[in-house]
Amino acid sequence: MRAVVQRVSRAQVSVEGQVVGAIDRGLLVLLGVAQADVEADLEWLVAKVLGLRVFTDAAGKMNLDLAQVAGALLVVSQFTLLGDVRKGNRPAFTGAKEPVEAERLYLRFCERARQLGATVATGTFRADMQVELVNDGPVTLLLDSTRLF
Repeated sequence: MRAVVQRVSRAQVSVEGQVVGAIDRGLLVLLGVAQADVEADLEWLVAKVLGLRVFTDAAGKMNLDLAQVAGALLVVSQFTLLGDVRKGNRPAFTGAKEPVEAERLYLRFCERARQLGATVATGTFRADMQVELVNDGPVTLLLDSTRLF
């Protein structure tokens, strides 16, 4: 699984002009599911996202995680994170998992984060979404369950 995680002071996602998910302070997670992803990838990524110490403490150090600041997650499906542009200029999405299984893992990611105590808002899988955010910091991290950056 691949994710772009952004620390936000607020974020929302809309479909056809209607807000379907919104948070204040927290993390926006753009989530892509790869062909080879299994439950273990999901578990690793959920734990990593929830454990990220990217919020500042009283001393101004990034030392606090989502729960410690009573933050929330906004999780938005983003198969384009699996786009391959090594050849040519048009992305190939052959690395993305087929939609039915990708949706199952996306929903399972959200469910697992909730089980671990996170407040989770979502986008709409396979919809044309508009995402608005205020990136706080800015802080943006790339996470991938299969490799390190």
